[in-house]
Amino acid sequence: MEVESFENEEVAKLLNDWFVSIKVDREERPDVDKVYMTYVQALYGGGGWPLSVFLSPDLKPLMGGTYFPPDDKYGRPGFKTILWKVKEAWESKRDVLVQSGSFAIEQLSEALSTAARLDKLPDGVPQMALKLCAEQLADSYDSKYGGFGSAPKFPRPVEAQLMLYHSKKLEETGRSEGAKEDLSMVITTLECMARGGIHDHVGGGFHRYSVDECWHVPHFEKMLYDQGQLANVYLDVFSITKDVFYSTMARDILDYLRRDMIGPNGEIFSAEDADSAESEDVTRKKEGAFYVWTSHEVDHALGEHADLFKEHYYVKSSGNCDLSSMSDPHNEFKGKNVLIERNSISAMASKYGMPVQKYLEILGICLQKLFDIRSKRLRPHLDDKVIVSWNGLAISSFARASKILKGEPVGTTFYFPVTGTNSEEYREVAEKAASFIRKNLYNQQTCRLQHSFRNGPSKAPGFLDDYAFLISGLLDLYEVGGSVFWLAWAIELQRMQDELFLDKEGGGYFNTPGEDPSVLLRVKEDHDGAEPSGNSVSVINLVRLASLVSSTKSDNYRQNAERLLAVFEKRLKDTAMAVPLMCCAADMLAVPSHKQVVLVGCKPSVEFDSMLAAAHASYNPNRTVIHINPNDDEERAFWEETNENIALMAKNNFAADKVVALVCQNFTCSPVVDNPRSLESLLSK
Repeated sequence: MEVESFENEEVAKLLNDWFVSIKVDREERPDVDKVYMTYVQALYGGGGWPLSVFLSPDLKPLMGGTYFPPDDKYGRPGFKTILWKVKEAWESKRDVLVQSGSFAIEQLSEALSTAARLDKLPDGVPQMALKLCAEQLADSYDSKYGGFGSAPKFPRPVEAQLMLYHSKKLEETGRSEGAKEDLSMVITTLECMARGGIHDHVGGGFHRYSVDECWHVPHFEKMLYDQGQLANVYLDVFSITKDVFYSTMARDILDYLRRDMIGPNGEIFSAEDADSAESEDVTRKKEGAFYVWTSHEVDHALGEHADLFKEHYYVKSSGNCDLSSMSDPHNEFKGKNVLIERNSISAMASKYGMPVQKYLEILGICLQKLFDIRSKRLRPHLDDKVIVSWNGLAISSFARASKILKGEPVGTTFYFPVTGTNSEEYREVAEKAASFIRKNLYNQQTCRLQHSFRNGPSKAPGFLDDYAFLISGLLDLYEVGGSVFWLAWAIELQRMQDELFLDKEGGGYFNTPGEDPSVLLRVKEDHDGAEPSGNSVSVINLVRLASLVSSTKSDNYRQNAERLLAVFEKRLKDTAMAVPLMCCAADMLAVPSHKQVVLVGCKPSVEFDSMLAAAHASYNPNRTVIHINPNDDEERAFWEETNENIALMAKNNFAADKVVALVCQNFTCSPVVDNPRSLESLLSK
């Protein structure tokens, strides 16, 4: 639409003569986008972007839709026709239009002000919702190419998170066959994505989605929220399988972010566009121009290794976007290749008569050469907005990687574009990003967040997702060995989230603070889509916080979580597949055996680090890691104020010459262990 209509002189004249045109960056103002997207979805049964909505001067919606072609075709009115019709209607029946817009907003406001029927979900609903969601996802699973649903295929990490969580639940209750099935769906999906063209083999990270069923030809945009969540899912599968394929993929994503998406002060940028110019003298940008290759370019770049590389990545002189009728329906990529791995590494190494290590080494050298050549191309536009919520997702994955990757075998070899950095450096990235937000997007007097930053903070306030996702990231940052300062900030942000967004009467969190009269709707969002919903993440945050603080505050957190879930009882019962993370969250709240791992000893030290790594070695979302050095005055004072039980536990079990761990459930604790292997063994029970 940008090219067809908004850059068209004739359309521009109509718009400028008759309308005040307002372009909204939906990432910067998700609250504004939500109002009018909800209106279009309610009116027409579907939505999407680009979103075109016509408003009265008092911002009530009059008419809207998604994509309009410039001229009438396919039985659909063109954008110019729409402009004429809206102008005519405004001049001839203005009162009716305004009335209908006001009525629509009133009706939506009423429908969206969902309140809890009960103070908590009825017994059995969390378990039923989890089971239902897993079954619905399994029914939609593509056994050939992985993924849930058909093309276009979006990586929706919450689906994988649910299947991993459900798999663990089945394993714990002795249903190992079902557990293996759930796990294998996630494994196949992650492998097919990693081998497909949706993965940027040359530079690392993942594109937005695949237009075909085989994860081959993507929409080439790269979004921060995908990278943070996918890195976490690959880390989870590594902690379950101990297969370095998954840890390497997590590194691949995080190394891409470190290299291309981090600003001078540690801030993490939002996105890279899909299109770019093919050369300096061409003004029109093309989708994927930066990422695709001709066979000749590969020959010229790689010399003696070109044939091996081309066979490995399915590179052909005619172009390779032919694996599906959906891959390239308009022949945009004729003669071009999107790298995809279609053969196993071991089979290819065997065919070329060399050890697997040597084969991987050659591929790494080839990818480095292509990377250097690609770096000289005109890059897609970098969206250097800093969005708090998306930074929260990335902070989480960088933090968790710092400890989970300690489980990689000593001497593991990495190949380009993976750098093989010391995993502790990832925690430093997380801390710098959190510090940037604290310094630039947080007011220490009011304790409020701003939503985004570009050449200074935006005017938009922090929204629910900003608070919830950042709290989640800060909890992860603390649990992997970060300062108690991050935990204290998370607790403070939760207090402010409750003050700004919590529906004290009806339960659950609204998406906006409700202080801006020009934003006509406050919504309680529950859909776990490409990003999880703020309400789903909030339940998990509240469960985690409840296991860290003293009983009165803990009870309050749990009650807010219970009431929140009760708001979405119908959704959990009827359409669980729309809320996978909320299904996990509901079960986490219902689990009586949330584990606390309490580490006590002097830090920093190698011993403390090893015990922390052991505490994070296995996959268990129902576990909180607490660490305390009783010799540190700040830590001791924090715990004496926040949870006396932990302060007392630390005092009673402290030994100057070693680090000890206790594994507790409801603070009934195991005997003390003082070595990583014993701790891992204890946690696996």
